[in-house]
Parts: sequence; structure tokens; C-alpha cells
Amino acid sequence: MRLGRPTGKDAVSGFVTGLFSIPEGMAYASIGGFAAPLGLWSGVVPTIVGSVFARTVLMVTTLTSAIALSSQSVLAGAGLDPGDAGALATLTVLVGLVMLGLGLLRLGSVMSFVSTAVMTGFTTGIALQIITGVIEDATGYDPTPHNTIAKVVDAAAHIGDWSGTTVAVSLATVGVWAAFRAVRPLRSFAILIALLTVSVVCAVVQPEVELVDDIASIPRSLPPFSLPDPGAVPELALGAVAIALVALAQAAGIGAAVSNPDGSRPDASTDFRAQGLANVAGGLFSALPTGGSLSRTGVGTSAGARTRWSGIFAGVWLAVIVLAVGPVAGKIPMAVIGGLLLVIGGELLAGRFRDIVLVLRTSWLSSAAMVVTFLATTELPLQQAIFLGAGLSILLYAVSAAGRGQLVELVPAGGGGWRITEPPPTIASDRTTVLHYVGGGFFAEVNRLEEEWPDPGAASQAAVVLSMRGSGGIPSATFLKSLERACLRLREHDVHLVLCGVTPAFRDLLERTGTLDVLGHDAVVVQSERLLDSVATAYAIAERRRAVDPGTR
Repeated sequence: MRLGRPTGKDAVSGFVTGLFSIPEGMAYASIGGFAAPLGLWSGVVPTIVGSVFARTVLMVTTLTSAIALSSQSVLAGAGLDPGDAGALATLTVLVGLVMLGLGLLRLGSVMSFVSTAVMTGFTTGIALQIITGVIEDATGYDPTPHNTIAKVVDAAAHIGDWSGTTVAVSLATVGVWAAFRAVRPLRSFAILIALLTVSVVCAVVQPEVELVDDIASIPRSLPPFSLPDPGAVPELALGAVAIALVALAQAAGIGAAVSNPDGSRPDASTDFRAQGLANVAGGLFSALPTGGSLSRTGVGTSAGARTRWSGIFAGVWLAVIVLAVGPVAGKIPMAVIGGLLLVIGGELLAGRFRDIVLVLRTSWLSSAAMVVTFLATTELPLQQAIFLGAGLSILLYAVSAAGRGQLVELVPAGGGGWRITEPPPTIASDRTTVLHYVGGGFFAEVNRLEEEWPDPGAASQAAVVLSMRGSGGIPSATFLKSLERACLRLREHDVHLVLCGVTPAFRDLLERTGTLDVLGHDAVVVQSERLLDSVATAYAIAERRRAVDPGTR
């Protein structure tokens, strides 16, 4: 994996992301019932390793709230203590091995089945989760519902319970960010300036707001080495698969939401492997299971990240800050973090607006898939939401493919050309009718295509050429069965069928399945390098056969 050259913006964005990782990482670890420093250490080694190997170059691999809660559930189900370093190391390494295995098997290709409509609903749902996840930090009120949308409704209904001081600090943070964001030369530094400025003012004024120190004190140490406990593998193996799916589902939306600055395409399987290596390495240095974090990635991109060095710097800066001035970082108000995460979530939502409009204007089916995936992301576990989305994408494709297949007629236009028209309702006598099939041989097309076949009726001295060039290669068994029925129905009326434009693989399939015996070995013309050559050849064959006395065919 080429690292390239770091830029000054990468160093700055890495510093901002590393500083952000202190309060956010500690908060997520605490949410999961783990010691807060584990959240810090989850942003050092895993972040560096993940950034080195990821194909989505700006993706930051670290602890998220969903992963922390999933890890807590798995350990509780196994009857293991969340403070057991050996069990935690085992769980993190197992999660990494699952991710690595999925990546090596190229199962990231499953993400190619997720349509733009579904991915837009998924990433919009995650962006909303980021916002609702910091409602307490930004307002001082903790919504009681677990559903993401219900949290927004509950917080709005209890606006009287919000802390005025907390809200003021959050709004001040957003205001400072907006002011410096409007100054083009300082745009990349807006988050850093807002974080430092409001934190310093709060340190002087000392308003009654929660600080990072109130979660836990920040230890001035590097991540300690930890050894996995092999005896815990049987209890944690199945849970590790579930956590890996949660982490990979979260990371799946990052490639769609945050493009690579160099224009290169992300690759889900490579990202799977990168996150796997990050967890295997992180598990040996006291990290909880980690995965691609959209919020932390959003912080980095908003701060001007340009290459994968931004993530590498984020892990390095986090270690340096903790070692050098850990207790000072503990004075950062959580309201400042809440305000900035509202900004990050808002930017991510704004970045989805164009895709949302595109999907809404495409079709009602795509719109429905987007809305359903969005609701599933806000209500269901993320791994279920992404698989539901993949299923919806496949269903959308099936509906689209079923409506794509059609027959058209090719009419000789002189000079070797062909004119495209609607297929005739009946087969004309004393001539060869040339039909061209457009579609992929999908089984769901068959019923409608059979309705479009011209009726042989009372045709005499007639033949039909069916062109299959560009039809998508190997058709379904249902399509082949329909082709046999069409051939036999035409033959009953002494109308001969010649098939042309098929690929060599298609002809081999016809021979293996016995369909070639029904059509006739000399009635199938393989496509040539020149467009419509096979149609001309098949047309000549059909014309000769049409002129032959029916009793001698």
C-alpha cells in the first residue's frame, strides 16, 4: 500500500482528530461499561494501522458507540468481566480475524449489491445517529428512547429540561466554528480554533458544564501491551462475528459519504482487511474492537484531511497529547464536543442532500428503498440494516431487470442496414421476420416476452430470426425453456426459427442442456466481431429454409 507524501493539512487534521478522540473515545468506552482509558487506546494503534492499509484513504478506524455497546453485550452474554484485559484482548483479536477473513474471501463485494438509494438512506441514518448521540452533551438533557428519531422527538418535547449553560457553550462553539469557517484561509482550521477558543474561555469563566475529567482522568501513558486469553475463545467467537458485522456495516457508508481526494475508487474488501489488521494489532495494545468511524472521519475531512497520513497522524497525535498534556485535555467541556459533533453530523447530512434529491427524482421504488433503509438504520442494529438494504437493492434490480427485456423487429433498410420497429403482432407470410431481443435472459422477463412473441397464425413460407447479441451472456433455465416452447410453437406452423448473435459460451450451454437439439445445430449462429454480421448470416439461412418445401425440412 503506497503511503504517499503527507501534507501540512494532514498534520493539522490529524491533530484535530487526535484531540477529538480523547473525549469521544473515553465517552464511548464509558457508554459500553469499560474503563474510559480503553477508549483512548482504541484510537492509537488501530487508527494508525487501519489508515495505512485502508482503500478508503480518509477512513478513521477507531471505537464507536455501536461497537462499544455490542462489545458490552457479547462480554455480558459470555459471563466475562469487562475489566478482564485478557478477555478484551481476545475479543478484539477475534473481531480482527473475522474481518480479515471476510476481506481475504473478497466478501466486500457484497457491498456492490447495495444501490445508491439504499446507501443514501444508510449514511443519512448514521449521520442522524451522530447528532442524536450528542444530544446530552449539547443540551444537558439525556433522551430516554433508544430509537434515533424518537430521541429527537423526546428532546424537543423536553426543551424546558435543557441546561441553559450547556446549550450556551454548544451554541458558542458552533458560532465560533461558523465564523472561522467563513474565512477561506482558515476554513480547514475552523474546528480546531472553535475547540481551543471555547475551551480556553470556559477554563477562565468556569461555567457549570461537564468536563472530560468528569468521565475519567486521562492517564499519561502509552497503550499497555496485553495478551489474549485462549481460554476465552469459545465463549467469544460467535459474538466476535456479530461485532465485526456491526463495525463493517458502519464503515460501509464511509466510502459513499467521503470520496477519496485522489479520485481512486474505494474497495470494501480491502477496507475489511485493513480493519481486520487494525483490530489484530490493537488487541495486543489494550484496544477495544474498532471499525470505520463516520464521525471521526468527518472531523478529519472537515479539518482538511487530504491523504491517509491524516489518520496516521491522528493516532500519533493522540498518543503524544496523552503523554504530554493529558490532564490539560481533561479540561475540555463535553458541550464543546457536542457542539462540534452537531456540526459534523450536519455537514454529513448536507453532503447527502444531492443524493437524496437524485433518488427521489429517479423512481418511487428507489425512494421507498431509501426511506426504508433510513428507518431501519435508526431502529435496527446496523448489521441488520445493511443486510436489509442489500436485500432491497437486489429486489430493486430484479424489478428493473424484469421490465427491461423486450423484443423489437429489425427490418432490412437497404445497403446492409437495419431499421428498428415494434415487433409485429403476427408472423408475415413469404418473408423472414427478424426479431432482436434486448435484456439479460432473466427468468422474471419470460412471461411478458412470451406475450410479445408474434402469433405464427396462418403464416406460410415464413421464417423467424432471433438476434441475441448484447443480451447479457448466459440466460436462465426458465428463458431456455421459453425459447424451446417458442421454437416448437413456430414449427407447428411450419415456421423455422434461426438463433443468432449468441456467445460461444451460450452455444455451449444450448448444447449441454439439449436445447440445441430442439433448435437444430445449423440453426444457431455464433456472434462475430462485426456488429450484425451474424444477423445477415442467419437471415440468409432463414431465407433458404423458407424457400424449401415444408415436407422436406
